[in-house]
Amino acid sequence: MSDNLRRYCAIRDALKHLAPRQLSGNSLRHLHTLAALISGIVGSGRVSLPQVASHLPDGKQRSSRVRRFERLLKNEHVTQETFFLPVAGALLASLPSGPLVLVMDASDIGRGCLALVHASMNVVVSVVFKKRALPLAWIVVRGNKGHLPEQTHRDLLTQVVALVPQGRSVIFLADGEFDGCGLLAALEQQGWAFVCRTAKNAQLEEAQFLGCPFSFADLCACLEPGDLIQVPDTLFTGQGFGPLLAVAVWEKGCREPLFLVSNLELGEEALFWYKRRFLIETLFSDVKSRGFFLHKSHLSDPCRLARLLIAVCLAYVWLVLLGARVRHNRVWRGKVHRALCNGRCDLSLFSLGRAWLQECLNEGWRIPVAFSLSKL
Repeated sequence: MSDNLRRYCAIRDALKHLAPRQLSGNSLRHLHTLAALISGIVGSGRVSLPQVASHLPDGKQRSSRVRRFERLLKNEHVTQETFFLPVAGALLASLPSGPLVLVMDASDIGRGCLALVHASMNVVVSVVFKKRALPLAWIVVRGNKGHLPEQTHRDLLTQVVALVPQGRSVIFLADGEFDGCGLLAALEQQGWAFVCRTAKNAQLEEAQFLGCPFSFADLCACLEPGDLIQVPDTLFTGQGFGPLLAVAVWEKGCREPLFLVSNLELGEEALFWYKRRFLIETLFSDVKSRGFFLHKSHLSDPCRLARLLIAVCLAYVWLVLLGARVRHNRVWRGKVHRALCNGRCDLSLFSLGRAWLQECLNEGWRIPVAFSLSKL
C-alpha cells in the first residue's frame, strides 16, 4: 500500500468515527473527498489543488482529481456545521480542566479575502493549547485587512458558544478590532471573562465621577516604561458600557503602551491573560508561510475559501495533537528529534506532528489520526 493511500485511509476512518450520524450517499462521498483533500494538503504541504491532487492514490488523472476538489469547494452542502463543528466540539470537551482561553483575530487569506478566526478576510476563533491556537470556527469575507461590522463578530461568537461545554469557564481575548460594546455585552451575558485591547483615544468615565470623561491618552501623561495603571469601575465609550476595568500598561522593552478593557478585577491578571492572544499568530503562520501556504491560494470566492479552511483546519488540528502525543512520549520523540542538552525539545507541536507522520510512513507503522485528546 502506498504512503498516500495509507495516509488517506487513516484520515477517512477517523472522520467517519467523528460524524454525528451514519453517513451515506452524497454526504459519504463528500467525506471521502474531504479526507482526500486533507491527505493531499498534508502530503504536499500546499493548498494549491494541482499540487494536492499529485498526492492522491485513486489512479485517476490529476486533472480529474482537481475537478473533484473544485466541485467540493463549490458545494453548498459542504459546511462547517456538518464537517468541522462536531470536531471542534469534541476537541473542546477533551481539553484538560481549567479555563478555556479563546482568541478572536483576523488574517488575510486567498485573493482579496479576510478570515475571522473565533477569515478574502478570515476571522477566526481559536482555543489555546500548549502554546498553539487550535481553530474552532471562522467566517470568510471579501475585503482588506481592517475593521469588520460588529455583527460579524457576534455571529461568529454565536457559533462558538454552542461548542463550549456547559459549566466550563472561558477567558476571551481579542485585539482592538473586537472591542465593540455589543460583543462585550454578549460575552458578559455568557458569563465569560474577557480582555480586549482598545484604542488610545477610547472614551472612559469613572462611575463615581460621571460627567468627567477622559481617555487612555490622558493616562499616558504619567505612564513610563515599567508602569501599569488600572482604573476600576469605568464606563467604556460614549455608550457608557460597564463598569469595566481599564488598564494602561507600558512593559519594559516595548516601544509603546497597551490599553486594555476587561471584566477581570486586577490589571496584572488582565495583562497575564492578554499575552496569550499572540498565540493565534502561530496558527496563522503554520497554515500560511510555515505550513500549508494558505495565503498562496488562488481562490477569491469567500464561500470556497471557507470550505477549503475546513480541510486546512482539520489537518492542522490533527498534526498539532499528534505533535503533543510525540512530545510526551520520550521514545517517539527521540526517533524524530535530538533533544537539547537540557532535554528541551525546540520543535513546535506542528513540526513534531509532521515529523512523526513522515516517520510512520517511512517505517510502515500505523498512522495515528485523532482530532481530540481523548482519541490520542
